[in-house]
Amino acid sequence: MTSVLARPAGPAPGWTTAWSNALADLELDVAQAEEVLRVGRAQGPAGPAWVPPTNLGLLPAPLVERAQALLSRQLRVAVSLAEAAEHSRRQLRAVEQLRATPETCPVYLDTAG
Repeated sequence: MTSVLARPAGPAPGWTTAWSNALADLELDVAQAEEVLRVGRAQGPAGPAWVPPTNLGLLPAPLVERAQALLSRQLRVAVSLAEAAEHSRRQLRAVEQLRATPETCPVYLDTAG
């Protein structure tokens, strides 16, 4: 298993800040996805896709817990989005089947006749 922990000597303040900012950006994206799931639809156009920052190096030890919690949230949102997408596909198939049913005209049979 590859270690993501910081150097033992301790991270430089700028390094920790850069990682903290990267995690904050991801947390905002996850919060937006959670909001889409909560309200059932997006509230406007999607923002630009998240681009992973470069040259951050190893994750500072003080941020490991935060990163793990964020990963858990991301996984929950991913599962929920997949379930919502499948639900939408099932609804779409049901609607398409209703549309595919030919219109019928009433047929009356005169039995008293």
